Amino acid sequence: MAPLNKNDLSNLSFILNKPNDVSFAERPKPSLASPHDVLVAVNYTGICGSDIHYWVHGAIGHYVVKDPMVLGHESAGTVVEVGDKVTSLKPGDRVALEPGYPCRRCTNCRAGHYNLCPEMAFAATPPIHGTLTGLWSSPADFCYKLPDNVSLQEGALIEPLAVAVHIVKQAAVTPGQSVVVMGAGPVGLLCAAVARAYGASKVVSVDIVQSKLDFARDFAATHVYASQRVSAEENAKAIRDLAGIPSGADAVIDASGAEPSIQASLHVVRNGGTYVQGGMGKPDINFPIMALCLKEVTAKGSFRYGAGDYALAVELVASGKVDVKKLITSVVGFKQAEEAFKKVKEGEAIKVLIAGPNEKM
Repeated sequence: MAPLNKNDLSNLSFILNKPNDVSFAERPKPSLASPHDVLVAVNYTGICGSDIHYWVHGAIGHYVVKDPMVLGHESAGTVVEVGDKVTSLKPGDRVALEPGYPCRRCTNCRAGHYNLCPEMAFAATPPIHGTLTGLWSSPADFCYKLPDNVSLQEGALIEPLAVAVHIVKQAAVTPGQSVVVMGAGPVGLLCAAVARAYGASKVVSVDIVQSKLDFARDFAATHVYASQRVSAEENAKAIRDLAGIPSGADAVIDASGAEPSIQASLHVVRNGGTYVQGGMGKPDINFPIMALCLKEVTAKGSFRYGAGDYALAVELVASGKVDVKKLITSVVGFKQAEEAFKKVKEGEAIKVLIAGPNEKM
């Protein structure tokens, strides 16, 4: 197949003007800002919870949409053009896009923690435009070539999988351990799958929605638990009893951000275990600090992904250790983007992919 020509491609974009007000518009085609950059035609983009939050509320924390912004950041595409200094990619290569670019020079970047870079430019985080567009310009080293056995649709799921990889790395999961994952949304499901790939012998998925737990059981969890309207301690005991871990789990991951889940997490984790906060919720919550102290729990936050996480995510899919295809509920055309957002907001899907404006449906 002949390489794509950017002059023949549309740069139609899905734009958030203000909360609950979106539109489509043809934007200027991007050019290469550096000889180390590549131009990518976006084939598929997944809808993330943060996209929904911006669409509904126009802000996440101190990130506020003040001007029209293109949404989307979970994407895969086809290389159209490469800069003069690019040697790792060529036109026609299929890639997963890592949507955030750090400064590369600050203390965090130089230490390998570029996800903590204060100058991070991240797609669909104000004021940076996102990837629900026809063409995307990117540093070549933030594009990951997809093996022949990994589809572009699977490539669009590398971004949330990389989030899960980073969370499980933070949890330091090792073979034979027990892991409890609070929340069975896309990231929670992927955390369970990555934990299994890391060799965890017991992985418990916890949620309040039975249909999500049914999916989790078929996807990666060894046990599932429907959280009850009881105290955090009672839910924690029920989880420990269910999984046969009376002393508690080696690692507990909260992928929900919900206060009751966070509270139960500290009662589920064993003495000396690890607790990782991956889900974002209210800025402040009631937290069982006594349990944290008495158990000497190692508590960590987790934010996006860092060095090696994207590459490992691609490998997990290519090797068949994580089957991200199962998460795809549906694929819609670009002009159906707003309807797809509504479907995801109503909880009717796990992961909906939006085909790029140049993709034939």
